[in-house]
Amino acid sequence: MVKRMFIMALLLMSVLSACSHNEKTNSKDSAKAPERGEVSGIEKEKPKFIYPLTGLPAKEVSNDRAVAVMINNHPLARPQSGLTKADIVYEVLAEGDITRFLAIFQSEKPKRIGPIRSSRDYFIELAKGYDSLYIAHGYSPEAKKMLESGYIDNLNGMQYDGTLFKRSSDRQAPHNSYITFENILKGAEQKNFKMDTAPQALSFAAEDEINQISGQKVNHVSVSYSNSASFNVDYQYDEELKKFKRFSANEQTVDKESKKPVLLDNLLIVEMEHKIIDNYGRRAINLTSGGKAYFVQRGFYREIEWKNVDGKIIPYENGIPAKFVPGKTWINIVPNLKDVSFAE
Repeated sequence: MVKRMFIMALLLMSVLSACSHNEKTNSKDSAKAPERGEVSGIEKEKPKFIYPLTGLPAKEVSNDRAVAVMINNHPLARPQSGLTKADIVYEVLAEGDITRFLAIFQSEKPKRIGPIRSSRDYFIELAKGYDSLYIAHGYSPEAKKMLESGYIDNLNGMQYDGTLFKRSSDRQAPHNSYITFENILKGAEQKNFKMDTAPQALSFAAEDEINQISGQKVNHVSVSYSNSASFNVDYQYDEELKKFKRFSANEQTVDKESKKPVLLDNLLIVEMEHKIIDNYGRRAINLTSGGKAYFVQRGFYREIEWKNVDGKIIPYENGIPAKFVPGKTWINIVPNLKDVSFAE
């Protein structure tokens, strides 16, 4: 009997020891392997909120409406104010060989923007794609019809010159019209424009997808709009910053007030049909056809396609939208991709 009790005691001790060992093992295993859906300490946690047009982290949900501003790019208008804070900038030919910028602001609000220039119908169409409040000073006949029809919410310097729009004394007209973001919001309130709906978010690459970006290596991109160097564009890749810097006529594009440079993470160069439609050299540009494009990111470029998706110019690769690197984007619209060159 004593012997039997001794054996049972040994068995009980063995079971208790095994249970204790399993608990310690499970404790260690749970520390090494988090539950499904949890983020481990070595994984990079995704931001809870992002800005819809840059994909960069935001402190809270961003419900601000986009504001699209026509900015002058004549040599006498350089350096411009506010470009460094634009989420997206379209560069497109107006008359002759001179380009203009459509700068779209959502995540950042510069204090002063300009010089402001007149509108064209295709710029209005591009602004409409982001449901923007559209800012310009002047208009072509076709653009005037669109604006007066209520096609897009807008503030125009032709109606607000000297009030919402101010003239700078250090430059000559038409290169001296400016507006502050404070006055944009003031004008929107006066016109009862709603400013609390953000544009639809673009598609952005995750960190592992960014690390897999490939193509032809490039450090220098040149876009030729003219035989004159004054209207040609150069982009130079900064390996340390992992961003492109922009130059016009061999001068770096910087902000007039802060002197900070324009830095971009995505460069999309798209080929569109251009036609001269009057004696003033005004153009019609086919924004809807889709076609060939170059997509430049992280020091690589590749030939892809572009499509117009709900008014936005979106890169496509293998039949699906190509993702943007989180950050700033410039989109150059050109008549022919032969006017674009690359160099390492």
